Amino acid sequence: MPNYFAFYDLPETFVLDDAALKRLYYAKSRETHPDFHATSSPENQAEMLRQATRNTDAYRTLADADQRMAYILRQHGLLDETKQAQLPPDFLMDMMDLNEQLMDLETSPDPAAVARVAAEAQAVADTLDAGIAPLLTGYAELPADHRPAALQQVLTYYLKKRYLLRIRQQVATFAPRN
Repeated sequence: MPNYFAFYDLPETFVLDDAALKRLYYAKSRETHPDFHATSSPENQAEMLRQATRNTDAYRTLADADQRMAYILRQHGLLDETKQAQLPPDFLMDMMDLNEQLMDLETSPDPAAVARVAAEAQAVADTLDAGIAPLLTGYAELPADHRPAALQQVLTYYLKKRYLLRIRQQVATFAPRN
């Protein structure tokens, strides 16, 4: 897997300056765009096309916070879609309660109940975001020996966030019915 942070000569971090990343993207675009190398050798043209493609892929990945997080976790071998990840039992119990409320809404839709489930899911998401923010912000400055434990925390956060996203999508399906 290509190292997009190295491609832009950036430290691996979960929090990037969006404007600075965009400037790096445009600078690389000017360097590698195939139109600027039309008179060079076919080998160089092919290499510039590969670099331009990598630039676009790198930018798209790093510009989106969720994609960047998944990318970092994959870079460290922690996000394997083929393996079932373990979420903490207390979180799963909370989610079971929300899922039961959603099942109840299937048989008897109630706008107030939909709003309650949506609010509960949002409250859990807000708590997760607030709890992980300091780690995400300070990750780049962590000593190397502290990063594995930090990445495990980020992985747990990422998986919880994805679970909550599915619940929020289910809640959204009830909105048109009401």
